[in-house]
Amino acid sequence: MKALQAKLPALLEKAIETAAQRAVEKAIELTPPTGDDLSGTHTRTGEMKQHWAGDSQTKPQRQGDELTAVLANDVEYASYVDQGHRMDRHFVPGLYINPATGQLEYDPKAAGDRTVGIVVGTKTFYVPGKFIVDAAKEEYSKALREELRKLEDLLQ
Repeated sequence: MKALQAKLPALLEKAIETAAQRAVEKAIELTPPTGDDLSGTHTRTGEMKQHWAGDSQTKPQRQGDELTAVLANDVEYASYVDQGHRMDRHFVPGLYINPATGQLEYDPKAAGDRTVGIVVGTKTFYVPGKFIVDAAKEEYSKALREELRKLEDLLQ
């Protein structure tokens, strides 16, 4: 029993690390693009999806008696994807519809001229959030409970 007690801190660290890794996997799974859906900004690059693994800290850090793992995504727009955001109509200088082709075009030289441009916006005034962090936290809790049950079985 004493040998097992000596191993307990390392076993707890491993349980937390495993749960944190599962949370990161869940966040990656829910971050666009998912499946064939490539709608929305930055979904083709997958930049936000890639940042979960690099920005998160799954190996627990000890601070006194506490062990801490971190789920993070430092991409500038991550909170907007996660929590949702408004879509306002706004003026874009240099953007215009070419009368010859009927195509939407952008002229960076005209961007400084406030007389050339159009107001853009969307029919959708609010883009709902994906709540990726909430789902990842739930996955973390579920995985940690599973890992702690395994430890409990080991202790019996």
